[in-house]
Amino acid sequence: MLQSIKLGHTKRLGIICSIFYFMTGCSKIEESGWSSYKADDKSSSYSAFDQINMTNVENLDNVWTFQMDDLPKGEQPVSSQTNPIIINGTMYVNSGKQTVYALDAVTGSLKWSYKALGEGEPSAASRGVTYWKKDSDERIFYSAGNYLIALDAKTGQLISSFGENGKVYMNIGVRDDPEKISVTLTTPGRIFKDLIIIGSRLPDSYGAPPGYIRAYDCKTGALVWTFHTIPHPGEPGYESWPPDAYKYAGGVNCWAGMSIDQERGTVYLALGSPSYDFYGADRLGMNLYGNCVLALDAATGKYKWHFQTVHHDLWDYDLPAPPNLVSFQYNGKVWDAVAQVSKQGFVYVLDRDSGKPIFPIEEKPVPKSNIPGEEAWPTQPFPILPKAFVKQSITEDDLTNYSPEGHKAIVEKFRSVRYEGLFTPPDLKGTIAIPATRGGANWGGAAFDPETGFMYIRGNNLPEIQTMVDADKHFASLNNTVYEKGRSVYMQYCGACHGADRKGIPPSFPAIDNLKDTKPKPEIVEKIRRGGGQMPGFKGVITDDEERAIMAFLYEEKNAGTLLLDQDKIKESGIRYANITPYTTWSDPNGNPAFKAPWNTLSALNLSTGEYEWQIPVGNDEKLWKEGEANTGLLARSGPMVTAGGLVFISGAADKKLWAFDKMTGKLLKEIVLPGVNNANVCSYIAGGKQYIALSVGGTPENPAGSIMTFALN
Repeated sequence: MLQSIKLGHTKRLGIICSIFYFMTGCSKIEESGWSSYKADDKSSSYSAFDQINMTNVENLDNVWTFQMDDLPKGEQPVSSQTNPIIINGTMYVNSGKQTVYALDAVTGSLKWSYKALGEGEPSAASRGVTYWKKDSDERIFYSAGNYLIALDAKTGQLISSFGENGKVYMNIGVRDDPEKISVTLTTPGRIFKDLIIIGSRLPDSYGAPPGYIRAYDCKTGALVWTFHTIPHPGEPGYESWPPDAYKYAGGVNCWAGMSIDQERGTVYLALGSPSYDFYGADRLGMNLYGNCVLALDAATGKYKWHFQTVHHDLWDYDLPAPPNLVSFQYNGKVWDAVAQVSKQGFVYVLDRDSGKPIFPIEEKPVPKSNIPGEEAWPTQPFPILPKAFVKQSITEDDLTNYSPEGHKAIVEKFRSVRYEGLFTPPDLKGTIAIPATRGGANWGGAAFDPETGFMYIRGNNLPEIQTMVDADKHFASLNNTVYEKGRSVYMQYCGACHGADRKGIPPSFPAIDNLKDTKPKPEIVEKIRRGGGQMPGFKGVITDDEERAIMAFLYEEKNAGTLLLDQDKIKESGIRYANITPYTTWSDPNGNPAFKAPWNTLSALNLSTGEYEWQIPVGNDEKLWKEGEANTGLLARSGPMVTAGGLVFISGAADKKLWAFDKMTGKLLKEIVLPGVNNANVCSYIAGGKQYIALSVGGTPENPAGSIMTFALN
């Protein structure tokens, strides 16, 4: 009885909030219903259509599949993260190799394609494209390599009047020499009137450029405004850094995306961490606007407000997803708010006009750093409501016991490292990070339902061991051979992901121990310089000599002579310590997770109360799962989609599945097996009067480029 009363009350509030939500929306929902990344400018991941609903979702079937064709058979399958958009019956989607396809949204037939990258050129993760229209002029914007590209939405031809023959070189205008840096774009930009506003993807290491926010004229490609996320003298926030930091500090980029309130003329950005991620002796202070929800005037780029979620970040707790612009009733008032999910598992709910918390947030003391030169910030913000949607602590009782020797090893490790709870600074003894660098939340973000005021949030529960070392000693080469210098550079910049043995951690980090027999040198040089997939570019981060050395190491050229490297960047900058085990799940010696399941969950948060209505594990490791137990959950980065049909859709990862749940209870209603690993958000649209569900599926050995799969009622 209590539940039915509560849900009924929520439904009434939802009607109020839903009307208000769409009245204050950026524009009227087009017939397609999914005209931009994550559905709309508010990043709602919400579909207002209900043809597919709880009563008939069991009849959902694959109606067409489009096989991308820009990667030949035999190549390493790509992980596609793209979220299609649909405009007037046409689906626009980009591949993992950054080819844009325009498809008939009803049949999946190809209308046109545009391939920006040549054979062997590296491609970076890309999550979609952006649509702009002015009178009869319709354009698709997206990025490939270091370029922002404008295409004719009808033909796929470059817009020659935009930038230089349809392209803007994003390396220009970011403080550093454009020929010595690599600026790419992971998440598509947002449109405000005739501006496209973009963030950037940058390396996380020392030497990274700053992550300025920029707006370009949609017609000409001219730069209209720039916001310095690492403030210059005289700008607000400058005092939160050392005086000269604006000259050398990097990062603080918007890689995860942004949302726009068109009526308010405000763009809300989720900003990343300062570089280097795990040691900040050269950037003492709070480091604004690192790890901030930042509100800017969308027309001018002028500062409006900020809220910093982590002060002086030492954990790579950058904000991982676009802010959700939400409207809900709380304490007798309808709020227009910004709801920001985080890697720490917190949801920061802020007033959209002022940035002030709607639910209370307390600054609490956190542990000090023991590493020489480091000064961890003494407090961090802890929301009182909502509570965290993932685990934020660990005890010996939380450790797994898949085998006696495995359990013994992780208990010994647990007892040997420093751990004092959330925000324990990285330490030379090693520390446990929970949540870790992959969250909590990840780039897929949250979905918001204006009918009910519920947010749906995916969360990861997989701790990492952070292992800090003296970089000068640890990365010192054994001799002056080019090969040995290359090994040293490799271990410093690549070893954490690809391993000392270069065998990687597939599928996230591929093996690179046989490049001399599989890849031509120029292709790998370009990959190192510009990045690709999850790998950032190292152009400007490593020197020409370091590049030469690392190539000798990767290609087993042990007789390449000798070399004295200028490896003084670390010493001159004061960065003497590095985390050599980032982004690696803490496991027992057999590779099993050290932390008890669930390792991934889906939570329904009622913003009208600040409380969670339900939480379920998502995914299942059948090798470790036991009969009668709840599913284990599986690490994943994609986010949910919620619909007016009473459904929440979310895809898996390694288990290659798509699920539909009852959005009010979390009950599983439909499971679909996919041909490949999925690492992308689901979308829904109407075309020809019929509702479809679509998502991008990663590559397979037979079709390494991946595919777009679309479902409808049979």
